[in-house]
Amino acid sequence: MARRRSYEEHENHERWLVSYADFITLLFAFFVVMYSISSINEGKYKILSESLTGVFNQPDRSVQPIPVGEERPRTSEPDNTEMDDPSSDSSLQSIANSVREAFGELIGSDQLIVRGNETWIEIELSSSLLFPSGDAIPNNEAFAIIEKVAKILAPYQNPIRVEGFTDNLPIQTAQYPTNWELSSARAASIVRMLAMDGVDPTRLAAVGYGEFQPVADNATAEGRARNRRVVLVISRNLDTRQGESGVAPSSAGGGTQSAPTSASEESQL
Repeated sequence: MARRRSYEEHENHERWLVSYADFITLLFAFFVVMYSISSINEGKYKILSESLTGVFNQPDRSVQPIPVGEERPRTSEPDNTEMDDPSSDSSLQSIANSVREAFGELIGSDQLIVRGNETWIEIELSSSLLFPSGDAIPNNEAFAIIEKVAKILAPYQNPIRVEGFTDNLPIQTAQYPTNWELSSARAASIVRMLAMDGVDPTRLAAVGYGEFQPVADNATAEGRARNRRVVLVISRNLDTRQGESGVAPSSAGGGTQSAPTSASEESQL
């Protein structure tokens, strides 16, 4: 009977390569996770941090006591706002002058426009200054710009309506199905930033017009860029908020650039 030959198993000296490859793979995955955690959107982070700061810094609200017995009517005394009349024409003039002084460089490059008359003024900002394309999350530059605007507007009591506009290029995403949602979200973002920077929220309103209030021809890239804008309409009082505002001049003419009602009215501001 033939004897079987016993084969000697050779020791594998390259098994360490398997462990080494596993280690490198895990190390790569670790650094990918760390990078994704560190690469946050600075705009979203600042909105979140400022919102939390505002919540924790709010003063305690006192409960109004229940009156016992007959309560005497209080005498009405004029406060400082009534004496100063912050909704007068002079407040609009002061706001317009302050904006021109603070944003001379942006005005010179036509990225910010100030116009108006004795009942309202408009502060028009190019959307490219404030938002990335197709998004309503403010970019880093927007926070500095809106903070400067808020410091100018905060001391006054004039109503402020923030209006969002887009070009006619369609958008269809899960977050913004149409330009209506995009323009409204951008206006709401600016309203939130103004409120966080000290403007009384009761003075603010956000409106989205989408693509339907063009001020330039959407057939050209320059015209579309002009139509992508955010406009702050500061009114003299509540009566003029829905009356004479920047919307009527912007919508007039269908594709022409908006202008004040007359040259003499613009010269007043």
